[in-house]
Amino acid sequence: MDLKASAGMNPAAKKLLTVILLIFFLLFPHYSGYLGHHLSATFSLTDPKFLFMLIHFVAGQTLGIVHEAGHGVCYLLPCSQWITAAMGTVFQWLFPAGIAWYFWRRGDRFGAMVALFFLGFSMQYTAWYISTAHEGLFVPASKAFLGVDGYHDFNYLLSRVGWVRYDGLIAGIVRFLAYMVMLAGVIGMVLESFAAPSKKRV
Repeated sequence: MDLKASAGMNPAAKKLLTVILLIFFLLFPHYSGYLGHHLSATFSLTDPKFLFMLIHFVAGQTLGIVHEAGHGVCYLLPCSQWITAAMGTVFQWLFPAGIAWYFWRRGDRFGAMVALFFLGFSMQYTAWYISTAHEGLFVPASKAFLGVDGYHDFNYLLSRVGWVRYDGLIAGIVRFLAYMVMLAGVIGMVLESFAAPSKKRV
C-alpha cells in the first residue's frame, strides 16, 4: 500500500479547498486592506466578504505569530538590530515555504501548492507592511499585532539603506511577486484536484 497516497486528502476535499482558495484569490484584489478597501464589521454568511474575512483573519493571525517568533529568536541569540528587524519577515516567509518544501519532498503536490499559496499570502501582507514604512519608526498599539507600541520593521530596515522614499515601489514589486506565487499555487491546486487521473503523475 502507498502510505503517502493513503495519507493525503480525498479528491472531494481537495476540490472543495481548491474552490474556496480560488474564490479567496479572486476576491483578494477587491477586499484586500492593502488596496484601501476595509471590511465591514457586519457581514452575513451570504456575503462574499465573510469567506474572505474568515480566511484572511485565520491566516493573518497565524503568520503574525510566526512573524513575532522570528523576532523572538533574536532576543535569545546575539543578533544585530538589523537582523532582529528582518527576522520577523524571514520567519513569516520561511514558515509556508518550509511546509511547501516538506509536502513536495513527500510527493504531496497538492499540499505543496496550498502552502505555496499561503507563501504568496504572506508576501502580500509584507507588501502592505512595506508600503507603510514612510509613516514612521513607531507603530502605535492600535495597529500593532501584539497590541503594544512597537518599531516598524521596514521603516528601520529601509532607513538604514536610504530607501524609505521608495517604499511604495518596493511594496509594488513584492505585491506583484506575491500575486504570481498565489496564482502558481491556485493553478497547481486546480491541476492536482481536477485533472484527469490518467494525466496525473503515478
